[in-house]
Amino acid sequence: MFLENAKKSGCIEVICGSMFSGKTEELIRRLKRAQFAKQKIATFKPTIDKRYSDLDVVSHDSHSISCTPIKSPARMLQIEPDVQVVGIDEAQFFDESIIDVCQQLAARGVRVIIAGLDTDYMGKPFGPMPGLMAIAEDVQKVHAICVRCGSLANHSHRLSASKKLVVLGEKDIYEPLCRECYQKAIQEDNE
Repeated sequence: MFLENAKKSGCIEVICGSMFSGKTEELIRRLKRAQFAKQKIATFKPTIDKRYSDLDVVSHDSHSISCTPIKSPARMLQIEPDVQVVGIDEAQFFDESIIDVCQQLAARGVRVIIAGLDTDYMGKPFGPMPGLMAIAEDVQKVHAICVRCGSLANHSHRLSASKKLVVLGEKDIYEPLCRECYQKAIQEDNE
């Protein structure tokens, strides 16, 4: 029997993949569908991400949605009580506290939609993403197309020589590669 006053349970959805795989595009699509359904949303991204806009989440295809840039995931807990959907872009740049924050939001009945790189340029799990995928009700892995052979790409190969973990950039610094082409590229980089 349907109870009119029953509170909808929250959930956590993760969209992950390599650079240029459409993670942000999918996040924006889900958030705009929620808006169309007249659900109140709040969108966040780390302050470090200023590639396209300071105050918007922007996809490589130039689709956008307004957001609040934040330094700490704890800021998300200050959303208004009527927010039904929280969107988070570039989640890999946050610290591990984002996992607990997402759990708390979902426990409040909020639908939390997270987009982020699952691996870094070295092919290793990136920041809090493995933990977020573990607690999520739904995980969607999206793929780019390998720029060298046309297969599905799941690696973000860095073209620059920087060894820093976080280097923001676009096609001038990263290329999406399949496993085989990524391994060849790493061997070439080390020669």
